[in-house]
Amino acid sequence: MENPLQLAFVNFKKDSYIIVEGKQNADRFYIIRSGKVRISKEVEVVEEEGGNTLGPGDFFGVVSTMSSHSHIETAQAMTDCTLICVQREQFGLLIEKNTPVAMKIIMGFSKRMRYLDEALMRLTIKNSTEADPSHLFRVAEYYARQSLYNQAFYAYYQYLKFCPMGQYAVVAKERMDKIKPYSKAVYLDGSTEEFNRFYPKDTMVFSEGMPGSELYIIQKGSVKITKIMDNSEVLLAVLKPGDIFGEMAILENKPRSASAVAFEDAYLLAVNKANFERMVQSQPQIVTRLTTLLSERIWFIYKQLANTLISDPLGRMYDALLMQLEKNRVNLKSGATYGFDIGPKELIGLVGLSSGEGNMTIRKLLENNKFRITENKLVVLDVTEIEKQTEYYRKMQKIEKARKEGASQPSSF
Repeated sequence: MENPLQLAFVNFKKDSYIIVEGKQNADRFYIIRSGKVRISKEVEVVEEEGGNTLGPGDFFGVVSTMSSHSHIETAQAMTDCTLICVQREQFGLLIEKNTPVAMKIIMGFSKRMRYLDEALMRLTIKNSTEADPSHLFRVAEYYARQSLYNQAFYAYYQYLKFCPMGQYAVVAKERMDKIKPYSKAVYLDGSTEEFNRFYPKDTMVFSEGMPGSELYIIQKGSVKITKIMDNSEVLLAVLKPGDIFGEMAILENKPRSASAVAFEDAYLLAVNKANFERMVQSQPQIVTRLTTLLSERIWFIYKQLANTLISDPLGRMYDALLMQLEKNRVNLKSGATYGFDIGPKELIGLVGLSSGEGNMTIRKLLENNKFRITENKLVVLDVTEIEKQTEYYRKMQKIEKARKEGASQPSSF
C-alpha cells in the first residue's frame, strides 16, 4: 500500500516566535513556503554564511530535530509566513518521495559544517589554512618525530603520490625507505573493489591535506579524527560503530580537512561518489543517518564555538565535559558516576589549550574531589557537579561581558 506523505502547513503572524533556543524536545523542522524568517542565537559567535534571514525554500530547525537535542537557535517571523512542518518520523518518507530536498538539506549541512569548522579553527587555533597536498609532508614529519611510523609512512606515501615533483620529494622518499620496516600502512591507494575494509589499530584511513573520494561507515571498532596544529595533534572526535565520516570529500570535492586513524581495530564500509548517489535513491535510511550525523556534528560545533567564549580555562573544561555528557545523552542524575572515554590529554585538546596551561588546568580540575583518573580516563563521581560548575562559569562569563559592555558605554548625566 502506498504510504502517503502528509505534511502540515502552518501559518505564523509577523513577529511571532516559531522556535526558541534552549527549548528541549525538538521533534519537527520547517521549510518556508512563503514569507521571511529571522534566525538568532544567544551566543552569536559567527554570523551564518548567507546571513540570518531565510526565505522560501529555506529550512530551519533540522539540526536540533534530527540530532534530538535542544534547539540551538531562535526563529522569529519577520513577515506573515506559511511554513511546511516536517515531523522527525516523516523525514525518511520525505527523502523517499523527494530526493532533491534530501540532497539540498545534506549539501546545505555540508556547507554549514565546513564554514563552522573553519570558524572554530580560527577561534581555537587562531589560523585557518585550506589544507592542500603539500601539507601532507608536514603531517608525515610530525608523526615521524613521534615515532608513529604507520601514520608517517602513509602521509609520506600520499605526499609523493599527489606531489611527485614536490619540493620535499627526495627527502620523503628517503624517510619512507628508512621507516618502511617499522610501519604497517593499509589501502595506500584506496580500493575500487573492496568496500568492506579492515584497518588495524593506529593505521591511517586518510590524512588531512589529501584529496578524497570516499566516505566511510564504521561497522565495528572506533576511529579518531585529528588535526596537526602548531606542532601538536589535536583530537577532534572519537567515532563509534554506525558513525559516518569523510563525507565532505564526496559532497564538496575539497581536500580532507582532518586525518582519520583507527583508534582500535576498525571494520569500515567505504562508499564512493557513484555509490553514494545510488544510495541516496535506494536507501533513504542511509540519508536519514547521514542527516542525523551531520545534525549531531553541527550541534556539537555550535556548542564548541560557545565554549571558546568562556575566558576561564577551567570553565571551558567543565563546559566541554558537559558537552560530552549531552552528546552521549547521559541522564544528569544526582550521585550518578560516569566514566568518560577521553583522558586529560584529549580534554586539553578539545578546549584548545597549550600543554602547559592544559596540565595546570587539569590539576585544578582534579582538586575537585568529585573527579578521578582511572586507566588514563576521566571519571566523575556525580554528573550533576559538571552541570553545576558549568552554569557557574557561564554566569560569571555573562557578568564579565555585561561589565565590559557597560564600561565601553559613554556615561550619561
